Amino acid sequence: MPSLIWNKSRWDGLYQWDQKGDEWSATWGGADMQWYGTILPRIHDYLTNTYTGNIGTSTILEIAPGFGRWTKYLKNMCQKLIIVDLSQECIEACQERFVDSTNIEFHVNDGKLLDMISDNSIDFVFSMDSLVHCEIEVLDSYLEQLSSKLKPDGVGFFHHSNLGQYIDSKGEPIGNKEDWDRLYSRPLNNRGRTVSAEIVKKVGEKYNLSFLSQELIDWAKSECPVDCISVFAKSDSSWHVHNSYEKLINTDFMAEARKLQEISRLYKKTKAQ
Repeated sequence: MPSLIWNKSRWDGLYQWDQKGDEWSATWGGADMQWYGTILPRIHDYLTNTYTGNIGTSTILEIAPGFGRWTKYLKNMCQKLIIVDLSQECIEACQERFVDSTNIEFHVNDGKLLDMISDNSIDFVFSMDSLVHCEIEVLDSYLEQLSSKLKPDGVGFFHHSNLGQYIDSKGEPIGNKEDWDRLYSRPLNNRGRTVSAEIVKKVGEKYNLSFLSQELIDWAKSECPVDCISVFAKSDSSWHVHNSYEKLINTDFMAEARKLQEISRLYKKTKAQ
């Protein structure tokens, strides 16, 4: 089980960060392809100004940015970007990498608290490919605080584990043996075992957050949807007036990634110097 102690030691010294986290986008053909082909289409509507049609918002909070793989895109989509990570090494790397960006605030936290964030101040909170390594106590803490940190129409976008649908905290199988056999033959990639889409939704609702969507996705070489992307807002948000909760089981997520890699290879050319 990936505890806070595990995460702190892993990302604050053990991991080498040779490619600044871009190595995890290799399946897509690079971070640009993953951002523009996979992530931006999923968050576009939540960042688009209703009146102008332009992409951009006031304040974005990014939780667990690592070395800034997604920070480099988010910083251009808001007036103010706040990044929070439990790794001092990661925050220092981001401070160096984005030294010329005057709209970024940098904070080190304990992996659970957002005391540095004012209430009713966040338009969009984002975390991708990080909170999958957290257990439910971490997500519970963040969701509780975001219920007050988000603006009335603020939106959250969390990529987290869904391993708890198939495996309990002791590593014992849950449910369908066929699913378990397929899952267990693949690397579990340090996913949170106490986290599932259903559990996260129940936790959020406990704190007056309602979910717009949950996309259950396969990841890496897993053939089961071991991950989930949850999109949520306050229960009385105007997002819920015309939108009801939708759930999608997408086991073609990695197939989409591999297709983007093929496209990247086809069009990414280098001119002779």
